[in-house]
Amino acid sequence: KYLKHDIVLPKGVLLVGPPGVGKTMIAKAVANEANVPFYYKSGASFVHIYVGMGAKKVRELFNVAKANSPSIVFIDEIDAIGKTRGVAGNDEREATLNELLTQMDGFDDKSTVMVIAATNKVELLDEALLRAGRFDRRVFLQKPNKEDRLKILRKALENKLFKFDIEKLAQDTTGFNSAALVTLINEALLNMVVREGTTLLED
Repeated sequence: KYLKHDIVLPKGVLLVGPPGVGKTMIAKAVANEANVPFYYKSGASFVHIYVGMGAKKVRELFNVAKANSPSIVFIDEIDAIGKTRGVAGNDEREATLNELLTQMDGFDDKSTVMVIAATNKVELLDEALLRAGRFDRRVFLQKPNKEDRLKILRKALENKLFKFDIEKLAQDTTGFNSAALVTLINEALLNMVVREGTTLLED
């Protein structure tokens, strides 16, 4: 629909938010909804001792994504390679960042490879990554509010027996992120198995 009207598609989406709020899950959900291949890499996986190795990995990743387009490339913790250049300079990291910028610039306006990246330190990212034409969309994620926590808990408790007030638990878990809520329910399930029960209890 967009291409029919000669609209330039965004090349990248940057997910910004604290750890555990579901940035990776959102990227996977987008790929699933779009029904396209999903290529996941953590920023740290590009960091190597030898100059050029990280850049080589970036090229290989994008070559595969282009060969199987339309597709989504997801780079988690992009700040591992995307920090402002010239500050505590690292030749290998800068070479890797330069290759990433080159690959994103290499997309034409009708490219069917979308880059999604995640960070909790957007203030550390190099300006070149943040300029128009690279990550054109930024989505800011926060820790879940009470209503969100209730939905997450209900999902985590799906098809499970429990005897406690789920709304009270949602109220009592202020400050918990999505990952912490899921872990809380899992720990309760582990405790249930230890006591040889079949139902989650308030204690």
